[in-house]
Amino acid sequence: ENGGNCDIKNLSRGCSVYFPVFVPGANLSMGDMHFSQGDGEVSFCGAIEMSGFLDLKCTVIKGGMKMLPVVGPTPLHVQPIFEIGPLEPRFSEWLVFEGISVDEKGVQHYLDATIAYKKAVLQCIKYLSQFGYSEEQIYLLLSCCPCEGRISGIVDVPNAVCTLAIPLAIFDRDVRPPKTLEALAAGVRVVEKDVCISELGGAVPFDPRLEES
Repeated sequence: ENGGNCDIKNLSRGCSVYFPVFVPGANLSMGDMHFSQGDGEVSFCGAIEMSGFLDLKCTVIKGGMKMLPVVGPTPLHVQPIFEIGPLEPRFSEWLVFEGISVDEKGVQHYLDATIAYKKAVLQCIKYLSQFGYSEEQIYLLLSCCPCEGRISGIVDVPNAVCTLAIPLAIFDRDVRPPKTLEALAAGVRVVEKDVCISELGGAVPFDPRLEES
């Protein structure tokens, strides 16, 4: 609760993190390093795990606890803040998918950002599966590629709005919608299917939530 196992994509090289300290010596430890991860890590264990080492510089800020806000019923309800480092992946072109807090059955959920983000993810999965990938492959891709997830609006009550932005540079083909009316009328043409299926076999990814859509 005070900074453990956050799995935040932007918490990476060059960051400065301000942790609350409640015990003598702080007992600071680090681990669970990811080579790449998307916002939300939506398949729950889908980031690219890696071994490695951390080079840390630690400084005690006397009286620094007074700067970190307490949001909760006790003085222990303090979360860290951090500055994003200069070395995160930089992309200039994105394809953005929108989701609102109305589930697949048409039921509206009051300002439910989880439902809204799920809808954005499902929109992305359904769309990109037209380009030769299976839905399961896109589902896993969204956990490990550097996609950007945001709560984009909570002002339009009763709907929460979330967006999922996919960097176009990670694809070896143009996955944007066609720019001509003729192409739009014809639909998106599948160039090649199952481009990522292993020739060596292995387990088939399964998640019952994909069946709900």
